[in-house]
Amino acid sequence: MITSYTFGKMVIDGRTYTSDLIIFSDGHIRENWHRQSSHILTLADLDRLTAVRPGLIIAGTGAQGRMVQAPDLAAALVEMNIEIQAMDTAKAVTLYNRLLTKGEAPGACFHLTC
Repeated sequence: MITSYTFGKMVIDGRTYTSDLIIFSDGHIRENWHRQSSHILTLADLDRLTAVRPGLIIAGTGAQGRMVQAPDLAAALVEMNIEIQAMDTAKAVTLYNRLLTKGEAPGACFHLTC
């Protein structure tokens, strides 16, 4: 469960993260996540996450939503039977936590700054 999010900082289960991160469906966290192109999310950026085939990926696109999806990303994920829902990080945190409380286990990636 994500306890809090503020610009540049996320707290998950009592641990503070200050870099972009990926949360896998099993709860494993990969911190210091970097994309090939800083503010463009591509399929290659999600390769470790898509390898475990979550049914849903929640993408937190930053406080102001500056991280955008590559034009071909959604279609590539559909081909893999993976849905993506991208929104600013605060909204993504709310959705992620809501799904966890319902017993669902989405994958997620979060851009913590802009």
